[in-house]
Amino acid sequence: MEYRIEDLTKEDARYIGEKINEIVPREVDADEEEFILKIENENGEIIGGCIAEAYEYRWSRMFLDTLWVDERYRHQGLGSMIIREVERIAKEKGCRVVTLGTASYMARPFYEKHGYTVFTTLKKANGYISYSMVKYLDRETPEYTPANKGGARFKVSIGSGDDAEVIENGMEAYSEAYEPEYERAAYNKKFVDKDGRFIAGVIADVNKGAYGFVDALFVEEALRHQGLGTALLREAEEFTRENGTPLVLTNAGDWNVEFFQKNDYLQRGELKDVPKGHNCYELYKVL
Repeated sequence: MEYRIEDLTKEDARYIGEKINEIVPREVDADEEEFILKIENENGEIIGGCIAEAYEYRWSRMFLDTLWVDERYRHQGLGSMIIREVERIAKEKGCRVVTLGTASYMARPFYEKHGYTVFTTLKKANGYISYSMVKYLDRETPEYTPANKGGARFKVSIGSGDDAEVIENGMEAYSEAYEPEYERAAYNKKFVDKDGRFIAGVIADVNKGAYGFVDALFVEEALRHQGLGTALLREAEEFTRENGTPLVLTNAGDWNVEFFQKNDYLQRGELKDVPKGHNCYELYKVL
């Protein structure tokens, strides 16, 4: 087939997301939602909080993106307060699981005390290990009570976009002692036919010196099984290699994992029964 590569537009990216949503099995048909939780001290300063995304309601899944507590207020139970509130909201929204990412220099033991288990690990070039963790909210897990309840005088409340910036900055300040700030590059491209019509697209990015990530890949149904998806994936992989990064990561479900396996991606973790009746996988390929 005659085709050419062009930059992906915002409209193209939105279209890809909509088409993938039609393919992915879902439990609940609901919109995406992000929410911010915060804890303030007596002076109104934010001393802890989190950013979470129920971006996978169709999977009944809540993702805890960022959880941070000011160093001066750690080990007083504030993190546990935030976790409990995230889980309460997740249950209220109909989510069956909460997933999150952490690292060997962060808080894996803390999350394990709250019933989270590791389903994926990744050793990074700098020697640290990143973990993907999950907690099934519909399963019995022991209730963890912090020994130090000094933080009980504070309350968790809903925050704003400005509050989220404070939380993100706090986490970045903590992490920069362990991880460099990676330079990022995006590879958002599409194939169009001779008439300029969209036929396939990929959304990917690279943390230079760390890894690349394929966020989304879509080929119009009538044009599948002609090598277009593989060709576009190869383009994204070459972009990753050109940016000095030998590792590509992606996520897949049991409805599309075979495509990536045929393209030499290996499984590094499995999330079972999410969405219900299906499994999801975290995959990698060394270039």
